[in-house]
Amino acid sequence: MTRKIATLMLLAGTVALVGCARNRDVLPPEAWSPPPASGAIDQPGTVPPPEPVGSAALAGSQQALIEAAGSDTVFFGFDSYALDEQARAILGAQAEWLVRNPGVRVTIEGHTDERGTREYNLALGERRATAARNFLAAQGVGTGRLSIISYGKERPAVDGANEEAWARNRRAVTVVVAAR
Repeated sequence: MTRKIATLMLLAGTVALVGCARNRDVLPPEAWSPPPASGAIDQPGTVPPPEPVGSAALAGSQQALIEAAGSDTVFFGFDSYALDEQARAILGAQAEWLVRNPGVRVTIEGHTDERGTREYNLALGERRATAARNFLAAQGVGTGRLSIISYGKERPAVDGANEEAWARNRRAVTVVVAAR
């Protein structure tokens, strides 16, 4: 019985292969091989590549925020929590995105460079996060969607004890935490 089933399966596979080979005769010869890689679109039988459509980022994701606003991070001067023009532009774009995505909640993380005591840097990080939150709220984003946290100097973006590293660490980062 098993031998009969195996023979029938072998026979069916052979018939299928022979059928496929016969279908090749129906197609024109140019369809048997891939089109030439010349890149010319105006040749008969070639199809142009698809145009990119929108963003590859998931709606309401961190990546979508970055694509829409240009950045999820704003930077601050030494010992400051004042928003400069560039920070206001980035936060303005973030606010527009948040208004268009009402189901998204974010946490704004405040960070400092390594100089200063732990307590001082935690307080400064909180003031930086609060400044960013207040700006977003003033642009129409509901405060119930905005939370803050200060990491002070505990989570540097860049290691180093020089002005370039310190400047990259004095920041507030908007992090998407939930999307409905």
